[in-house]
Amino acid sequence: MKKVLITGSNGQLGLELQNKLKDKYELIVTSRADLDITDTQQVTELIKFKKPDVIINCAAYTAVDLCEQQGDAAYKSNAIGPKNLAIAANEIGAKLVHISTDYVFDGEGNKDELGNIRPYYETDVTNPQSAYGRTKLEGEKFIIQNLNKYFIIRTAWLYGEGKNFVRTMINLSKNNAKVKVVNDQIGSPTSTAELANMIENLIETEEYGIYHGTCEGYCSWYDLTCEIYGLLNINTKVIPVTTDEFPRPARRPKYSVLENKKLNELGLYKFKTWQEALKKYLEKENV
Repeated sequence: MKKVLITGSNGQLGLELQNKLKDKYELIVTSRADLDITDTQQVTELIKFKKPDVIINCAAYTAVDLCEQQGDAAYKSNAIGPKNLAIAANEIGAKLVHISTDYVFDGEGNKDELGNIRPYYETDVTNPQSAYGRTKLEGEKFIIQNLNKYFIIRTAWLYGEGKNFVRTMINLSKNNAKVKVVNDQIGSPTSTAELANMIENLIETEEYGIYHGTCEGYCSWYDLTCEIYGLLNINTKVIPVTTDEFPRPARRPKYSVLENKKLNELGLYKFKTWQEALKKYLEKENV
């Protein structure tokens, strides 16, 4: 039985992957308490000792606003950590799956030949506008420099087990007759279940490279909230507002729709639409 090491195992995706892969692989699960991916020696020793066939890196500094204030900590987790894992993976011949983000792009969108905004492709030029995005992009670069057997997966608007936007909006509805939600940021809500399905399929291949991995379709945070409330028959009124009405330290992408271009071209996995995945999540979680 192949061995799979999961870092950041207590996070939303880490928990999902454990459930998804536990019957098929021998899992080695680590949290920050077990493995500090920023510690080169610790990473090297653990990976050489455990000798996993696949390493899935779900560990990251994801507090987007705090990254602006704690740049060094963000760089260590999001750039140095992946570098350490890549070097160690290369030494034992392991595959590395690394979770990246839509924040590596500028959030303005690219234009097609007709001048219309289109989703970002894996090959599009990156241009991060926040400390979080910059450090995540550095992590991608370090992996590419130090390893050939990598799958870098950029995802967005992720939700699963634990704290996330979907649960937050449900909780807000319990004590509020109305909620204000941003309507000028566009992306693709993605369930950890769907992303875990993609990863499960990908690690059995040798189709290495950068991938985009999000649910199909796109919406605003306002649209997503309306869909959540509609599916759960929640009567709380949703009021659309602009990003400017909710100023935050880190700049949020206005348009962060990712095209799963490489994944679809190879026919490795087809994501559900964001509406289908959300419905399934709400039914399963009974939130």
